[in-house]
Amino acid sequence: MKKYLITNALLINEGQMKPSDVLIVGERIERIGNVISDPHAKVIDLHGNYLIPGMIDDQVHFRDPGLTYKADIHTESKAAVAGGITSFMDMPNTIPNTLTRALLEEKYQLAAQKSLANYSFFMGVTAANLDEALRVDNESVCGITDDGLYLEKQEILANNPEYLEKLFSRAETLVALHSEDDSIIHRNLRFYQKQYGDRIPVELHPAIRSSEACETATRRVLDIQKKYNNRLHFFHISTAAEAKLFSPAPIEKKRVTAEACIHHMCFSDADYPVLGSKIMWNPSVKSEEDRVELLKALQDGRLDIIATDHAPHSLEEKTGNYLQIKSGAPMVQHALLMLFELVGRGELALTTLVDKTSHRVADCYKMVGRGYIREGYFADLVEVAPSPAWTASTESLFYKCAWSPVVGRTFQHEIRRTFVSGSLCFQDGKFTTGQTGKRLQFHKIR
Repeated sequence: MKKYLITNALLINEGQMKPSDVLIVGERIERIGNVISDPHAKVIDLHGNYLIPGMIDDQVHFRDPGLTYKADIHTESKAAVAGGITSFMDMPNTIPNTLTRALLEEKYQLAAQKSLANYSFFMGVTAANLDEALRVDNESVCGITDDGLYLEKQEILANNPEYLEKLFSRAETLVALHSEDDSIIHRNLRFYQKQYGDRIPVELHPAIRSSEACETATRRVLDIQKKYNNRLHFFHISTAAEAKLFSPAPIEKKRVTAEACIHHMCFSDADYPVLGSKIMWNPSVKSEEDRVELLKALQDGRLDIIATDHAPHSLEEKTGNYLQIKSGAPMVQHALLMLFELVGRGELALTTLVDKTSHRVADCYKMVGRGYIREGYFADLVEVAPSPAWTASTESLFYKCAWSPVVGRTFQHEIRRTFVSGSLCFQDGKFTTGQTGKRLQFHKIR
């Protein structure tokens, strides 16, 4: 059985920073302490670098199956591991959409063959498959969601209160929703089409997919959830107004949780003139005020976790007129490093970074044996080292789409090593093993 002894690490874990050694035996952490020795273990000296639990990303679009010309589980999980993300949860808007348990299990089989990172997949839920979606096993599937699903002109579920009533009254698993009001978006779009026709400037994306659209839908969904007290999670909260709707209560007491995404914390509308469609997401990147308030809400506990909403497209799909451009961008390879830059600027505490990218994600989804550096837990670990300033380049990307909105951005840290379920799979810019990921497991929602 493979053993690794990590020495001279600065552990960032459970709100503390302390020097420590970590002994990994097989897939798990066997011992944490000072001056551990094991003559049979391979010693890895971190020389005081940070050792953190791997980031758990609860919102990615790895495009497999059906859209693999722009991404697949193998390429994107490699990029994730290179970026210190050791586990991911993937969305159902592949081709075909993941709307049956049979299709869901096919995705798990793909990941078992291709993924370097640990994995789970959301079951898609629409007005047509409620009974099927509610049959998923919530101990082996992370949850059900409408994110990315637009079928036969159907609006997202946040705009269908009658259906939400049915869903929330019956759901025994976590329900995760995208929350924007389509009627407000369509009204805004018509307004700008009258002015610009099909040549709407990308800079107007946050005016079309506006703060009002987000807040209105989120309030509506929250009002319905209060009737049923079901387990609800909001993806990608993007506005200051929404952040104020959530409670700073301890996560174990919450029935409603919410997240912020990297791009909403690291970009603002001031970046559109330079980056244009490369920072087009739904919901949109909004104002500096919104960006700052999201960071405050993460610090005080109103927002619970940080995700990437990694959504690669080909460069061709990111060009053209406004109505043709696909929303989304690749983010997993640099997400943790972007957060470390926020720490360096004093906008985020280092312990909060770890809390929101690993501990609280594991708590939110009731994950088994993940998200913490604890004896007996899976060894999903990342070494982060301070480094001389370096600039992200296209040549260094592992994404199949071969572009990123962070190309040209400068960083002061690097991901030195990544362990996934006890396997050292990334070291000093190179992958050291093949498929290492395992299917994530969850405690039953109560």
